[in-house]
Amino acid sequence: MLTHQAAFIDHLLEVVDAERVDLVAVSGDVYDRALPPVDAVRLADESLVRLAGSRAKVVLTSGNHDSAQRLGFSSRLIDAAGVFIRTDISGVGTPISLDDEHGPVAVYGLPYLDPHAVVDPWALPERSHQAALAEAMQRVRDDLAARSSATRSVVLAHAFVAGAAPSDSERDISVGGVARVPVDVFAGVDYAALGHLHGPHTLTDAIRYSGSPLAYSFSEAGHRKGSWLVELGADGLSHAEFVDAPVPRPLARLRGSLEELLNDPTYAADEGAWVEATLTDRVRPAQAMDRLRRRFPHALLLSFDATLPVTGLAPVAPSSVRTDHDIARDFMTDMRGAPPDDDETALLFQAIDACCADPDVDALVAGEVPS
Repeated sequence: MLTHQAAFIDHLLEVVDAERVDLVAVSGDVYDRALPPVDAVRLADESLVRLAGSRAKVVLTSGNHDSAQRLGFSSRLIDAAGVFIRTDISGVGTPISLDDEHGPVAVYGLPYLDPHAVVDPWALPERSHQAALAEAMQRVRDDLAARSSATRSVVLAHAFVAGAAPSDSERDISVGGVARVPVDVFAGVDYAALGHLHGPHTLTDAIRYSGSPLAYSFSEAGHRKGSWLVELGADGLSHAEFVDAPVPRPLARLRGSLEELLNDPTYAADEGAWVEATLTDRVRPAQAMDRLRRRFPHALLLSFDATLPVTGLAPVAPSSVRTDHDIARDFMTDMRGAPPDDDETALLFQAIDACCADPDVDALVAGEVPS
């Protein structure tokens, strides 16, 4: 997906230029793992260099997928380029100070706050996401209280805030079975740019998730991808609109028999999509994925409807006369509704024989007791 991610960066730079954007806020999960692939790091580096050369400042925080220490390497040097990477909890409550025609703006980048990591340093009353984020926001409000009343505030936070819906893409961050934090934890700031969930959500006018710029699981098939373009006036938030991101390849979740999927003209529009297919054939077709990819070359996932054995036969009681060959062949017949053909049977038996070369096992199957 690197080419698709690169296409989003091109789009982002176009928006920055066309809309005269002053600040690009990235609220965590720069990468999808603590040790990202080299190509992903290279693309991130190129993207930040391009953003640093644009008119916009960048504030970027670490998410629960990121390694805070690795992402934050040399962040104090990078600040000089107008790219502010915030990954250290010691900086919570210390903003990046920007200015526009209306006056100062304090931007607070909160990294992902793992309750296990902050409960002792911050002397929290409990180990929970709510306690961690509440303490962070109190530090933000304390800092704001010491500033001019004309100072407007923006907070970046990586959390699961109540009122939004997750997808299959997010890594579970629950502690003690609880992952959500209440919306009112962000009281007192002009805008909260949230990260973690992959779908866009408007919790209040001033509290929003942009979601991920691309889809990362088929559960995101119905998502609208993009970014929030937010405008701050003299008195705080004045306008917000969603800017759609390019969709280099859409997602499609298809269901039907293999013949239906291969021949129904209704699915012509999905031929260039990433495809998740669920087959409903009574008997599982041979080489189903290979055949499916002849029409849908970007098919990624294939599943079959779970069904009970269709033969209607009662389970066969264990017997010393039933060999491994018999058991495997009967199992295939029960699950598929038809016995394997001669070629399949030969391959099945060959595989079984390769796995059961132990003389003791062969003797036990035959009902004999080795001496």
